Amino acid sequence: MSSPTENRSLEITSRTSCTKVFTFLKSMTRKKPLEPEGEESNFCRCLTTMDLVGLGVGSTLGAGVYVLSGEVAREVAGPSIILSFLIAAVASVFAGLCYAEFGARVPRTGSAYLYTYVTVGEVWAFITGWSLLLSYIIGTSSVAKAWTGALDDLIDNVIAKTLEEHTSMDSPGLASYPDFFAAVLIMLLAGILAFGDINNWNISRKLVNVSQPIQNLTTVLNETIEFGYGGFFPFGFEGMLAGAATCFYAFVGFDCIATTGEEVRNPQKSIPLGIVTSLLICFLAYFGVSAALTLMMPYYQLDTESPLPVAFEYVGWEPAKYVVAVGSLCALSTSLLGVMFPMPRVMFAMARDGLLFKPLCYMSSRQSPVLATLTAGAVAAFMVLLLDLKALVDMSSIGTIFAYSLVAVCILVLRYKEETHFVHRREPFSIKGLLRPPDRPTTRTSKNVNILTVVMLVLVLVLSVLLSEAVDSLCRKEVWSVLVISVLLLMLVSTVIIIWRQPQSSTQASFMVPGVPAVPVLSIFINTYLMVQLGAETWISYCVWMAVGLIIYFSYGIHHSVQKQRLQRTHTQLEIVHVNTVTVSSAA
Repeated sequence: MSSPTENRSLEITSRTSCTKVFTFLKSMTRKKPLEPEGEESNFCRCLTTMDLVGLGVGSTLGAGVYVLSGEVAREVAGPSIILSFLIAAVASVFAGLCYAEFGARVPRTGSAYLYTYVTVGEVWAFITGWSLLLSYIIGTSSVAKAWTGALDDLIDNVIAKTLEEHTSMDSPGLASYPDFFAAVLIMLLAGILAFGDINNWNISRKLVNVSQPIQNLTTVLNETIEFGYGGFFPFGFEGMLAGAATCFYAFVGFDCIATTGEEVRNPQKSIPLGIVTSLLICFLAYFGVSAALTLMMPYYQLDTESPLPVAFEYVGWEPAKYVVAVGSLCALSTSLLGVMFPMPRVMFAMARDGLLFKPLCYMSSRQSPVLATLTAGAVAAFMVLLLDLKALVDMSSIGTIFAYSLVAVCILVLRYKEETHFVHRREPFSIKGLLRPPDRPTTRTSKNVNILTVVMLVLVLVLSVLLSEAVDSLCRKEVWSVLVISVLLLMLVSTVIIIWRQPQSSTQASFMVPGVPAVPVLSIFINTYLMVQLGAETWISYCVWMAVGLIIYFSYGIHHSVQKQRLQRTHTQLEIVHVNTVTVSSAA
């Protein structure tokens, strides 16, 4: 039998271990205040609403309009691609509205990373920021490859033939040859972004003009009398929905506007307006180009690599083929600049918070994050130089969609957060309090919404998996599938109604998402369904990327977190005040 002393020692050891575990878990959920003490912006506020619209259009309207429209029309949706783009645009608007509210509430650099840090906690913020970095880096690499491919087409594939002949790589998972041209292009633009003066950029005129040649071509193309064959829904209604899932990725990029919060003259108004306007312009461009393509020639004869030039060749307009090819180079150039713009800003925000290495937040005399820009550019150049990006494109989609979903969750948490200027007493949980909540948000109602949000996320995940895997059973109207889906939908709607019943915070912003909680929940549902569609290899690759990021966080970020140091200083000051109070009381 053990002695009382040994039992006492074991009890103390157990309590110490539990305390350490609790402290560790608590450190991962610490949140950043909206206006941290001692944190000043080093960026120059010089961007206007038109600059943001141009940046959003340039980032979003890139390779998709020249490649994606032909591929989806031929292989997935047919002429109904215009409805696919419409559905994808609506889904993107839901995410854009959530981004817009946070851009109005938190006009700081960091995008979804910062929004998550303020609302959910540190570890989720790091995961979001790391996912965004993956999306931007791979997006940069893929657009650079598309740019060199478009140039190579104009010169009869001289670059590809030469590099394949002298520097061929046959290893699995690698590119067939190192794309030195794309790597040099990325580093050149990274140097311009790092050392250039942003005040001298006429961003609006250069980036918004991307849509002008597309609109002009659309007007000309609609004069053709070819209407294609096979009907409007050659792949059925399911094909149109599948096309919408693919077309959603064509709208990825507008979130770069949210990373410019510290560089905009009037962020509360310019950021929401810039996001919504850029999404509208991109939808009109995608709609016009896809409609023109399917009117010019039969959808099943479209070229998946370069649909527009081939379409012009089909109708006998050879000169226009080269005009479009040159226009695609211009558009891809602005797209590459736009997708590179937010990369260093997210990296800078994470380094400034201590979650990434401190040198990455160094600012030059021109108020540009030099080291973050060059580092992000070097990683993207390395990937475009060696790796085959076909499998990695879906990885970037996971990262972006995950960030969109977390922003929607943050909107729910923030809208129903308790108001700090009221004194709240501790309230136990009760069904009556859940169904008949008070008029003002309290700690209890805020916790209820947080729990209901977790329940909603589980229901959405299960429902998305079932809708994806049991679609054949639903089409055959099998009883078990219809019953299970109906029950899950009823539970989801009930959860949303209960959340809607809870009191919202009275804090106002210049822009607020309408229809809360329905709009954020719809955004989460659509995003989750799209993520479920991605393959196992993509998820494995994404998990490897996240494992590398979490190693960095737990070995460096969690110990060097600026928020941790800020909380420690506050705790020390409170202890000093307490000791002084006790000393004065004892002396009295």
